[in-house]
Amino acid sequence: MLSRSRCVSRAFSRSLSAFQKGSCPLGRRSLPGVSLCQGPGYPDRRTIAINNSSVFSVRFFRTTAVCKDDVITVKTPAFAESVTEGDVRWEKAVGDTVAEDEVVCEIETDKTSVQVPSPANGVIEALLVPDGGKVEGGTPLFTLRKTGAAPAKAKPAEAPAAEAPKAEPIASAVPPSPAASIPTQMPPVPSPSQPSASKPVSAVKPTAAPVAEPGAGKGLRTEHREKMNRMRLRIAQRLKEAQNTCAMLTTFNEIDMSNIQDMRARHKDAFLKKHNLKLGFMSAFVKASAFALQEQPVVNAVIDDTTKEVVYRDYIDISVAVATPRGLVVPVIRNVETMNYADIERTIFELGEKARKNELAIEDMDGGTFTISNGGVFGSLFGTPIINPPQSAILGMHAIFDRPVAVGGKVEVRPMMFVALTYDHRLIDGREAVTFLRKIKAAVEDPRILLMDL
Repeated sequence: MLSRSRCVSRAFSRSLSAFQKGSCPLGRRSLPGVSLCQGPGYPDRRTIAINNSSVFSVRFFRTTAVCKDDVITVKTPAFAESVTEGDVRWEKAVGDTVAEDEVVCEIETDKTSVQVPSPANGVIEALLVPDGGKVEGGTPLFTLRKTGAAPAKAKPAEAPAAEAPKAEPIASAVPPSPAASIPTQMPPVPSPSQPSASKPVSAVKPTAAPVAEPGAGKGLRTEHREKMNRMRLRIAQRLKEAQNTCAMLTTFNEIDMSNIQDMRARHKDAFLKKHNLKLGFMSAFVKASAFALQEQPVVNAVIDDTTKEVVYRDYIDISVAVATPRGLVVPVIRNVETMNYADIERTIFELGEKARKNELAIEDMDGGTFTISNGGVFGSLFGTPIINPPQSAILGMHAIFDRPVAVGGKVEVRPMMFVALTYDHRLIDGREAVTFLRKIKAAVEDPRILLMDL
C-alpha cells in the first residue's frame, strides 16, 4: 500500500498541469484500483480512492519558474593575471537582507581590494568561506535566496525622538493645588522598572560597578593583536626585497617654492574655471620629473637580473604613491611626457578619487617606471624614500616650511621644500642622480624652463 501511494504521488507531481485542468492521466495509465475525483470545495485538492477503501487527499501548490532558481551561489570574480588569490573580508552576515549591487564582501589581494556585490535582491543563506579565508578565482563565496523586492530602508531615528516629548506632561506635570477639585481617576500605574512594592534593606543588593574596558583607563598595560592584511604583507615583502637587491643611495636638495606658489595663486581661478580642477603642486613635480627623465634616461631604466641587461624605456609612466587607511597604493600616470598640466592634474584627481573609494583596479597600478612619494601632506620635513621595485629610483617630496635663506647676498624668508632622490647605485651613478635632481629643482623653481626646454 505504501509503495503504491508513493507511485501515485510521483505521478501527480509529473502531471501537475493536467490535474489543475481537471483531467485524470492516472486513469489513462491504467493503474488498477485507483480512481481520482475532485474534492468538494477545494479547487486545488484532489481526492484519491484506492480499492474503494482508503481515501486520502493531496493538496497541490502552484509553482513558477522563478521559484526553481531562487537560491544562487555567488563565486569569486576573476583576478588579473598577476594575482592568484586573495583574503575574504565579510561585510554582511548570514540572514542579512541585501539589495542588488550592495557589497557583501571584499577580497584583499596583493595590490588592491576587489568588491563582490550582490547580483540581486535577497537574503544571505550561507557563507561558504570563513572571514579571512583564502580564495581563488571562481571559488564559491556565499549563497543568496533571491526576493522580488529590495529591502525596506530603516526608518530614521528622529521619528521616535520627536514623539518622546508627548510623554513629558505625564511625568513632569505640576501637582494640583489644594483648592483644586478631587481627581476622579486612578493615578497611573508605575512601570515594571519601578515597582511600587517596597523591599527590606537586607534584600537590597548593591549594584556592581561597571567593568572598565581594556585600555580605557590610564596606566593599564594591555595589548591587542590584529592580523596583517594581504596588501600590507605584500608591501613589506617588496620593500624588504628592494633593500636586499638594490644598492640604494639617497641624494638631497631643497627647492624654493616662491615662484610656483605665485603662479598657482595667480592662475588658480582661471585654471579652475576652464578645466574644473584645482591647480596643485603635484602636477608641477610630475611634469618636472618627466622633463628630467628625458634628460637622464638611465633613471628611467631598470636592470634585468635574469639576462643581466639594462632595459631603457622610451616611455615615462610615473607612479604616484597614495596613502589609504588600508595601506599604500601606487596608481600609475601613463605617458606623462605627452601630457600638459591640465591632463596631469585631471589624471591625479581621478586616481585619487578611485583610491579613496577603494575602486582602483590592478590595471591602474600595474607598471610604472618612476615613483613620486609625497610625505609632505602628513607634515614630513625630511626623509629617505625606498625604491618601488622593479624601478630604479624614487623621488620624495616633503612639507613646505618658511625658512631663512640667502638670496642675492641677503637673508630672506622663503617657502622651502626638501626633496630626496633614492636610486639604485648599481645602475645610476652619483653624477647622474645629482644632475637629475637639480633639473627637477630648476624646473619647479622656474616653470619657464619647461616652456623653453632649457
